Amino acid sequence: MKHILLHKSKNHLLGAVLGVIFIIGIPAPTQASTFFQVNPQEVTSYNQFRGEVVDSDNNKPLVFATLTLEGSNISTITNTEGKFLLKIPTNITQGNIMVAFLGYKTAVIPLGQLKENNNRISLMVSITNLEEVNVVIPKNAHNLVRETLRKKGENYLGDPTLMTAFYRETIKKRKKNVSLSEAVVNIYKSPYSSDQKDAVQLYKARKSTDYSRLDTLALKLQGGPFNALYVDIMKYPEYIFSEANMDDYNFNFVRSTMINDKLIYVISFHQRPDIVDPMYKGELFIDVENKILTSAIYSLNITDKEKASRMFVRKKPRNAKVYPTEIAYRVDYREKNGKWYYGYSNVLLEFKINWDKKLFNSVYSMSCEMAVTDWEKNIAGEIPKYKDRLKSSIILSEAAIGFSDPDFWGEYNIIEPEKSIESAIKKIQRQLKKSDIDGGESAP
Repeated sequence: MKHILLHKSKNHLLGAVLGVIFIIGIPAPTQASTFFQVNPQEVTSYNQFRGEVVDSDNNKPLVFATLTLEGSNISTITNTEGKFLLKIPTNITQGNIMVAFLGYKTAVIPLGQLKENNNRISLMVSITNLEEVNVVIPKNAHNLVRETLRKKGENYLGDPTLMTAFYRETIKKRKKNVSLSEAVVNIYKSPYSSDQKDAVQLYKARKSTDYSRLDTLALKLQGGPFNALYVDIMKYPEYIFSEANMDDYNFNFVRSTMINDKLIYVISFHQRPDIVDPMYKGELFIDVENKILTSAIYSLNITDKEKASRMFVRKKPRNAKVYPTEIAYRVDYREKNGKWYYGYSNVLLEFKINWDKKLFNSVYSMSCEMAVTDWEKNIAGEIPKYKDRLKSSIILSEAAIGFSDPDFWGEYNIIEPEKSIESAIKKIQRQLKKSDIDGGESAP
């Protein structure tokens, strides 16, 4: 059996975590290990609300809008179709749901007005006359980025924090889902002023892989939740803006917008023309007055596909050339009581595989996303024992069990599945049900 491995150069540490393994040959089915404990006495103790968030003018879905129960840390996020699923404990019957999206006015929805299904929340674009905003705009975008990174200990969570997060990763061949893995994880997040890395513990996980759609090529994404976690630029600036490479970028002011009545400047960045190695390009959304990064959207600048391939591919067959065609990232931060924290991130990796002596190539895409759905201060600074922590080399699809119970997630907030994922889950559940009726065993 042959393998493909990807690795990253010292200047681009994200690739050290984001690894893709390509395996030739269909592996024999094996029983996956159970990587979590589930309380058998768990009962439904929540109300759930489904709906969508749209632009009030054109009704277009707003992707990655945040919904938060005011005064709490309970939150969720809309999917790529603008749909959401929000679960609220039954003992909370009053309060407001804050619906926020960059560049739009935050909507305040009384909890009592939400229905179980078909909620439609419209947000209005925030328009502010910049002449009325009393803010001194820095003249140098490069210095603003440096100052924002320098003030991370002041503006972001300063206490150890225990976060609950939902993580999902998918692998597609062209547009068809061939692998799906999901997990609820506990993130033991150290203060933003600390150099200590965050610890991650797996609580619940499930997966399904349809190897028949992979045409004898099995893909595995190495790193699991760390793929999304290390996109937290403010916690891990060295993975993109290290002291050694900051001067290799050009930074420029491009436009401004508003969020919660705060002036946000959008700063573009890209590597200097004389820099040959692949670096990153994208946009940073910075609160100019307080020097706070609220969001970042960026991608790998694939200047040399051979070098870019070596940054990510861990293993590959000898008779195949594997090149990334797109490597894209996004991270969003949230605020509570004047402190900001990591709220959501996603990663997209697209690869093209050229086979020796074959006319047609193969195109695969891997995506992962993680959203923090609840958190509390971890004053004691407790972290799980080393043996109970996830390793950054984890392959989630090998650690999770199969789909079975449709109410698997219980009271945990998750990212509502897109239609393609939802249909894949329903198909899996039908297959498992049919297998049980026929007297067969459920697939792992």
